[in-house]
Amino acid sequence: MSLTDRAGTGPAVHPAADGGGAIIAVEHVFKTVSDSTGTLTILRDIDLRFAPRETAAIVGASGSGKSTLLSIIAGLDTPSQGTVRLAGQDLFALSEDERAALRARQIGFVFQSFQLMAHMSALENVMLPLELAGVRQARAQAAQMLERVGLGQRLGHYPRVLSGGEQQRVALARAFVVEPAVLLADEPTGSLDFATGETIMNLMMALNQELGTTLILVTHDPHLAARCHRRITIEAGRVAPS
Repeated sequence: MSLTDRAGTGPAVHPAADGGGAIIAVEHVFKTVSDSTGTLTILRDIDLRFAPRETAAIVGASGSGKSTLLSIIAGLDTPSQGTVRLAGQDLFALSEDERAALRARQIGFVFQSFQLMAHMSALENVMLPLELAGVRQARAQAAQMLERVGLGQRLGHYPRVLSGGEQQRVALARAFVVEPAVLLADEPTGSLDFATGETIMNLMMALNQELGTTLILVTHDPHLAARCHRRITIEAGRVAPS
């Protein structure tokens, strides 16, 4: 069965990009937070476009605002000003439930800490987003994706008995199995040794090409950033001149 087979719908179709050709448009985004000591501006007038199938690395020093920007792109955090459009849809014109539903359909996530469900096997972790989407052949599609990432013999294993590299492979399988229009990765190789990180990097790039996903990642790894089409540097909450 093809990874693109869906319950009665045929091949999955990514949403059309907006009129400017971008699948993601970040429009003049600011983020400020206030506490008893005053107001802190984390992001300042971020204006970016990401094309379908593009790979982009967001880099910068710790505390520069990279992860906050990624959270806003995902609709997990809200900007103080500005907005983000996914295929022309203003994320922040939606309710929280509507944003969550859109994320489930169109955005995949990979984290440094893997974020697997400890009480679920590798197969069950990868099945979860398919089941939430109502896919009928969730088990078969999840097993196929785990086979693709080299874990065909580990379907029944739980995260606690998997190595860090194996857990990240499960996380990649879970992220890609729904064929998202956009994959967001926050330090995807940050907790792995060099050799394992290299393997995960190669796998992530290969899946990105196979499935035509737009990949946006935050990384401190210059080697990983160099593999991307574009490198975006955030300095003190602003996009630095290229």
